[in-house]
Amino acid sequence: MKNTFILKGNIVDIIAKKIYYGEVQVINSKIISIKPIEQLTNQQANYILPGFIDSHVHIESSMLIPSEFARLAVLHGTTGTISDPHEIANVNGMEGIRFMIENGKQVPFKFHFGAPSCVPATIFETAGNAITVKDVEELLAMDDIFYLSEMMNFPGVLNGDREVLQKIAAAKKANKPVDGHAPGLRGEVAKKYIEAISFKDYSNGFSSVAGNGTTDHECFTAEEALDKLGYGMKILIREGSAAKNFEALINLLHEHFENMMFCSDDKHPDSLAESHINKLCARAVAKGINVFKVLQAACINPVLYYKMKNGILRNGDAADFIVVKDLINFEVMQTYIDGQLVAENGKSFIKSVQSTAINKFNCTLKKAADFAIVAKENQTEILVIEALEGQLITNKLSMPATIKNGLLVTDIANDVLKIVVVNRYYDTPVAIAFIKNIGLQQGAIASSVAHDSHNIVAVGVDDESICEAVNLVIKEKGGVSASFSQTLLMGNGLGKNKSMVLPLPIAGLMSAEDGFKVAADYTAINNFATKVLGSSMEAPFMTLSFMALLVIPSLKLSDKGLFDGESFQFVN
Repeated sequence: MKNTFILKGNIVDIIAKKIYYGEVQVINSKIISIKPIEQLTNQQANYILPGFIDSHVHIESSMLIPSEFARLAVLHGTTGTISDPHEIANVNGMEGIRFMIENGKQVPFKFHFGAPSCVPATIFETAGNAITVKDVEELLAMDDIFYLSEMMNFPGVLNGDREVLQKIAAAKKANKPVDGHAPGLRGEVAKKYIEAISFKDYSNGFSSVAGNGTTDHECFTAEEALDKLGYGMKILIREGSAAKNFEALINLLHEHFENMMFCSDDKHPDSLAESHINKLCARAVAKGINVFKVLQAACINPVLYYKMKNGILRNGDAADFIVVKDLINFEVMQTYIDGQLVAENGKSFIKSVQSTAINKFNCTLKKAADFAIVAKENQTEILVIEALEGQLITNKLSMPATIKNGLLVTDIANDVLKIVVVNRYYDTPVAIAFIKNIGLQQGAIASSVAHDSHNIVAVGVDDESICEAVNLVIKEKGGVSASFSQTLLMGNGLGKNKSMVLPLPIAGLMSAEDGFKVAADYTAINNFATKVLGSSMEAPFMTLSFMALLVIPSLKLSDKGLFDGESFQFVN
């Protein structure tokens, strides 16, 4: 019979909070028996536990198609994800969502996609597509769609926007949960938002662990998370390549482990190649948190809340489990999905699959003059976006203007660089502003991974370098690039290239190439940006990708102009 075997080891029963030596019997991809057996004297044994779940992730941010994402994720014991495909939906609409679902089905991994709720995210930017109420209803009727993805338009929720409320109503009618997205909301405002998107009907079938509320992965402080927990919200501890909230929230797991989960949200390929949810478990245990509480958040809560297809090591479950060396470092020895061994000792057994590219990329090459910005008469100050390492939020600064020949220019000495957003869907004037903390000393970096509409965003020290970086992306119809046109290489032995580009031909977001190669190529271009161009940020491309995300305060730049995320309007 298919996938039939017996596996012995230390069984970790997370729900019962006990560990015992035993055996798991699998027949035809299902667990038919889990029972204790006698352990021989001095017999060493690994630990068998349910697979890890990333409870909120945009697969597109890995720059890998789902099948390649899976090849890397199983190395770290991840057997399933709650995946919001709104990145590709902003580019290719329903076609993009179907692409993600169908590609994910070609490999032994359990993707659970949601119906994007906010495409486009706002009316203040240009996206490639829109997901209507009718589209949401069609998606939620599909067995492949498990929830309504993060409701980022919290002003629309709070103000009773008709289309927003119709999408929420569609999810409730389909008996599928609504994911929240409420950065910074507190008190009565948070309560109003949570009540609006939560299930009111307690007969909806969610378990007592899952409750019937909603989720939020946007808490920046423990105080904010506690506020929302008090209103029945499930809090996701996010630790991705850009937003890192683990340290701020992890101590809440001691008391609130039944209502918390782990997620990455956005994880670049180099980071995914290194680790996933397994690393968060190791960090949590190292802080003295009870291992059963940690594993409840990592393995159990997402499965129950979203009614996932993943097994959680019970009789009758799908044979989705992992073998780890210990419950300290969570070094993954084996990963099984439906009883199939998909990874062992650092080797993935998932095969790469062929994929046809879909895209929407229609802008033409730019000239350096397109990136010039004329100073206003008697102008002495400029608004500056202050990027923050490990955060999606930004600060809004007012700083002295640097003017040459009537043009506003960068101030490298004070780390005030030019940031631009170029509409990728058709030719329009370039949006230009200034940003602090990217730290480039020369050249420019650019990316068509620019949440959520995925226009081209670039930061640089001079217009010629910015133009070259942007054009590299345009020529590839998507990608991340780094370039310099006027200045000299630092003496660090990283090569003679004046530019680098990682092509992302699928929606301008992903590559269908081997995931391990993409991870290596991304590491190389990130090193180019940090060690050659001098960026002071650990992950400059990831940070760059969120500088056009208008729904996260405070100051951001869309293709239509500089935007204040707190007043939710453009600023001069």
